Amino acid sequence: MKVSSVIKVSSVSKSVKTEAEVVTILQDVSLEIELGERIAIIGVSGAGKSTLMSLLAGLDCPSSGDVYLFDHCISDWDDDQRAQLRAQSVGFVFQQFLLVPSLSALENVLLPLLIQQKTENTQRALQLLEQVGLKDRAHHLPNQLSGGEQQRVALARAFMIQPQVLFADEPTGNLDQQTASTVIELLFALNEQYGTTLVLVTHDETLASRCDRVLVLNQGRVVVQ
Repeated sequence: MKVSSVIKVSSVSKSVKTEAEVVTILQDVSLEIELGERIAIIGVSGAGKSTLMSLLAGLDCPSSGDVYLFDHCISDWDDDQRAQLRAQSVGFVFQQFLLVPSLSALENVLLPLLIQQKTENTQRALQLLEQVGLKDRAHHLPNQLSGGEQQRVALARAFMIQPQVLFADEPTGNLDQQTASTVIELLFALNEQYGTTLVLVTHDETLASRCDRVLVLNQGRVVVQ
């Protein structure tokens, strides 16, 4: 694998068993993502986009083939090893926001450090909240925030550890068009500021076109790179 490669996938397939049959979600996918690249993964619903992202991030393991993240073959690792690597170097933004309801915006942003049992850096968390326009809402609970505000908190949380890779899975899927536009501008601004490698799963081709490269999935195969 090249030194500049952050992610490499070699002949990866993913199948799941149901009561009636074995369903193949991904078939023989190979790809490589370089340091600092912004990659969009697009395709129709059911094409395997979120499954591929889960494999790239070590949230799941392939049925066959190898996934390398930061030169580590994570498909050979157990759950704890993969979780530790993600906690140190990977950020996530999901469609559902996934904020902890009982924690304030500030506490949610600090959460990645608490998970790693690192010293709280409240100043940095407040700086990130200021960058996403929410410093004055730092002590509000998620249910006191709009959907767009919650996603901006999730963005700030994702960048708290200055991740080497950020995975964003349909980050605007639950937002109206105007709010989605605001969130996307913030996402790309923070990504550029911190030089993070971005892997973006989306059904929005206009959004995908802002990335350096687009991977098109069709029936579990990469048909365009």
